[in-house]
Amino acid sequence: MPLAPASDKTVQIGGQKNGGQRVIPAKKASRFYPAEDVTPRKVAQKKVVKTPRLRASITPGTVAILLAGRYKGKRVVVLKQLESGLLLVTGPYKINGVPLRRVNQAYVIATSTKIDISSVKVDEKINDAYFAKKSVKKDEKFLEGAEKKDNALPESKVADQKAVDKALLEVVNKTPFLRQYLGSSFGLRKGQFPHDMKF
Repeated sequence: MPLAPASDKTVQIGGQKNGGQRVIPAKKASRFYPAEDVTPRKVAQKKVVKTPRLRASITPGTVAILLAGRYKGKRVVVLKQLESGLLLVTGPYKINGVPLRRVNQAYVIATSTKIDISSVKVDEKINDAYFAKKSVKKDEKFLEGAEKKDNALPESKVADQKAVDKALLEVVNKTPFLRQYLGSSFGLRKGQFPHDMKF
């Protein structure tokens, strides 16, 4: 059984006046030490994910302009805020080609145009998990070099899009020129500055 290292050791000192044996620490002390002899204590932190607060200008039914992504410049209708804090928006798809999708409120401009969508019912299943991408597993055909491309949208999502668009189009068609407004894209001309504009 190995012995524990000694805390002190004895060394021989030469010389006429300093000769003899001295006991010194086996391990030299550090030149630096903390000002306060306090051992750090790990504090358990509970991370609570909070839903970001929605801007006052964004409410269900607000027409917003997308600033980034595939559909930037398009006008969309805000349906609701999801648990993750992202906005659920739609074009509708039949008007400007923007499907049901999630958007960060930092990348939209809320306009003063608002629609009463109290009659539009959004199914509870359309949440963050609804938009999650399924992981693709590599099978034998893929390893052999055969590629399988299946980018078709599931029939269930197509049906959900049509159901939301049908109810929303009934509201949009009641307001004159609203359909044309949603179908037009936003853009700036020379001499136009967003901070001077009223949307």
